[in-house]
Amino acid sequence: QVQLVESGGGSVQVGGSLRLSCAASLNPFSTYCMAWFRDAPGKGREGIAYISMSGGYQDYADSVRGRFTISRDNAANTMTLHMNSLKPEDTAKYYCAARSSWCGGYWYLSSNFEYWGQGTQVTVS
Repeated sequence: QVQLVESGGGSVQVGGSLRLSCAASLNPFSTYCMAWFRDAPGKGREGIAYISMSGGYQDYADSVRGRFTISRDNAANTMTLHMNSLKPEDTAKYYCAARSSWCGGYWYLSSNFEYWGQGTQVTVS
């Protein structure tokens, strides 16, 4: 049974930082493209960052580019999102997602991902 478990959410002040983690029971983890999405109140699901299978390539939504950093550890089956300079508009429930093939140029579409975690709440005020 595939499980993706997010952790690290919480409440933080404007300008602060948080680190989100995603632990995955995917085997082998290195054959999955991974991404972070978020659901903000009144908005649709937004793809904010993805990382290639090897970890050698990342891409970001314009809304977080330069503030967030995605990384992965294939030996530990984990993915991390470092979030800096947080803004109130970053308040959302954050999800990790996995796709069992190359993500390509449409990584920001939630329909491209097969597996999802339950999410972790981030509140910035």
